[in-house]
Amino acid sequence: MIDAVVLGETMMSLRSTGGWRLGSTATTSIAGAESTVAIGLSRLGHTTRWVGRVGADEPGELVLRTLRAEEVDTSAAVRDEDAPTGLILFEQRTPDVTRVLYHRRGSAGSRLTAQDALTGLTGGTRLLHVTGITPALGPGPLAAVHAAVDHVRESGGLVSFDVNHRSLLWSAREASRVLTPLARKASVLIGSPAELDLVGGGDHVVTKLGADGARVRTPDGSWTAPAYRVRVVDPVGAGDAFTAGYLSGVLDGLPPADCLARGNATGAFAVMTTGDWEGLPTRAELPLLDLDRGSTLR
Repeated sequence: MIDAVVLGETMMSLRSTGGWRLGSTATTSIAGAESTVAIGLSRLGHTTRWVGRVGADEPGELVLRTLRAEEVDTSAAVRDEDAPTGLILFEQRTPDVTRVLYHRRGSAGSRLTAQDALTGLTGGTRLLHVTGITPALGPGPLAAVHAAVDHVRESGGLVSFDVNHRSLLWSAREASRVLTPLARKASVLIGSPAELDLVGGGDHVVTKLGADGARVRTPDGSWTAPAYRVRVVDPVGAGDAFTAGYLSGVLDGLPPADCLARGNATGAFAVMTTGDWEGLPTRAELPLLDLDRGSTLR
């Protein structure tokens, strides 16, 4: 049985050094909330599988190659001969504002099916992680998420659901209507205060508070943990990095306060590096944040 399965779209990303309209240069990588969580869990020592679709194209090969390099199982990934891999463009418009442009309409990821999801769960999993992004891609992906969630619940596994509302994909009203039933099925519900307002509560609710840290409420009580104070280079992906750390704690059987602390640590590592997932820590690196500033390890 694998520790964690994540379900969703991963795209090729282009990150510009200036304005796109000015013809700036760009770096190429991959991006996707669910695959960031998968990489984060893998680096923390958990067996992890990514389930999704990519095009039968070079961007798709980049996605699969990168995930495999991070020891994420891609055996259930589908290469779609009839649709391209999605594309996401990041533009650092000001030092503190990143502008995101999607090219994912009609992408391979938007053609995800319930059968794809169930195939990816072959062999069982302790934890399924899904987000509110995938249902926004169309009826097929929505059905895939429901099928996966229902299957894991019936099998006795845990379901983590991160609301992850993307306003460029759909309105808050539509997101609330579609995502609330999924949120009610989750073992662990994760989101910002505004996102959680869209779907209501649950028995195990984790609230991401950005620079103020995070809190969790369960039937046993409520806990809050402060964020690490670090130099922020790129905030994109911080929330998914936090989620990876928190879920790692859940898989390790840690108490809620310790899960929060690990989530805050992985989020801090992520924002100190450019890119969604590149700065995610290994388990051995987690204590580095507690060292004195300017420390040198020899």
